[in-house]
Amino acid sequence: MCPVADTQAASGANAEADFDALAAEIKRWGAALGFQEVAITDVDLSAYEGHLEEWIARNFHGEMGYMANNHDLRVHPELLHPGTIRVICVRMDYAKQLDNSLAPLDARDTAYIARYARGRDYHKVLRKRLQKLADKIQEKAGPIGYRAFVDSAPVLERALSEKSGLGWIGKNTMLINKNAGSWFFLGELFTDLPLPIDTPDNPHCGTCHACLDVCPTNAFDAPNQLDARKCISYLTIELRTSIPEEYRAAMGNRVFGCDDCQLVCPWNKFAEVSPEQDFSPRNRLDAESLVALFAWTEDEFLANTEGSPIRRIGYECWLRNIAVGLGNASSSDATIAALTARADHPSALVREHVEWSLQRHQSRS
Repeated sequence: MCPVADTQAASGANAEADFDALAAEIKRWGAALGFQEVAITDVDLSAYEGHLEEWIARNFHGEMGYMANNHDLRVHPELLHPGTIRVICVRMDYAKQLDNSLAPLDARDTAYIARYARGRDYHKVLRKRLQKLADKIQEKAGPIGYRAFVDSAPVLERALSEKSGLGWIGKNTMLINKNAGSWFFLGELFTDLPLPIDTPDNPHCGTCHACLDVCPTNAFDAPNQLDARKCISYLTIELRTSIPEEYRAAMGNRVFGCDDCQLVCPWNKFAEVSPEQDFSPRNRLDAESLVALFAWTEDEFLANTEGSPIRRIGYECWLRNIAVGLGNASSSDATIAALTARADHPSALVREHVEWSLQRHQSRS
């Protein structure tokens, strides 16, 4: 081999070793910043493109029109942020309790809010940490091309996370980690650094179908096929119009999101309590009565949901959701009085759901 070739080979080996060392440091920095796990993958999402196309073609995205837009950017991360060749994927646990009992869903007069939304908005928490991680990388490697994402922009975050080895996409479409279950948030740092990539895990759902069986609205058309139009999370968060009557009774006391398919997942027995205080429940959102929440004025709603993911649905949809919950609650004097007080609400959307709930109670008497 000629001397030039020897030099090039040595240089390449050193560069590879340098990026191996940098990847290891990135994972250490990530852990220090509060991420429970950091993994790295490339940008090839061709294996996921067909599934996404079929899901959209079947209109399973409902009124989430943004899911049908920017298809090329979703399946080609390098187009979303030019120069990207690697994606640094992170997860941050958010569970503040380890009891995965379905009992809270039987507490008809108590509002059930999805665990992820009880504390501070995770977008802000993770985005700030990802920026700090990018800063640490640049201190070590010099200026790099990068962009941070947290459930924002057209990013297939579960696909990227699965490729990186953070877990596998389960039958309930959630990312599941065999050491941590699924009570965690995901974030991504797109970068132009040629870092070594990690090995994906294999699916470990086996023959279990507990998540499919427990869904109150039968939203799973098949394993890993979620019809969002039937999903309570979609109905209470994404949908801005009237909730179809056929799903209202099944909503029970769930007024923002739904955790059923995670609560029954066997892998969540391995979840650990998150150390992040930002994810601790605020304003009794883990144990407040439907009547109390329904009594919030708009000013109180805005004040009590400041810095919370709940605020994004707005006051009108908040009342819409709780009105349905009250329709499924016990027919107490407090329940009837709360609904009656909103019967003439200025919003036709709210009035419609209040009327449905009052009629539901009347039919029981």
